Amino acid sequence: MEKPTHTMKDLFAQLGLPNEDGDIAAFIKAHSPLPDAVRIADAPCWTTAQATFLREELAEDADWAELVDQLSAALRGR
Repeated sequence: MEKPTHTMKDLFAQLGLPNEDGDIAAFIKAHSPLPDAVRIADAPCWTTAQATFLREELAEDADWAELVDQLSAALRGR
C-alpha cells in the first residue's frame, strides 16, 4: 500500500478548519465520541460542503479516504 499523499493537517485545511496539531486535537476532543452508528459524514459538526466532501472521498476511495477513515477512528476514540 502506498503512503498517503496527504496529512491530517492537509485534510483539516481542505475542510476549511484550523489545522495546527493543537487545533486538530481540540476538534477531536470537542466532537468525540462519535457513536459507531453515525457515519463520519453524517456527524453534526460538519457543514453541508464538508459532509459532501467526506462522503464523496469515501465513496470514490480517493486520496483522502484513508485520512477520513483515520479521523473517523479518532472521533470514535480508537
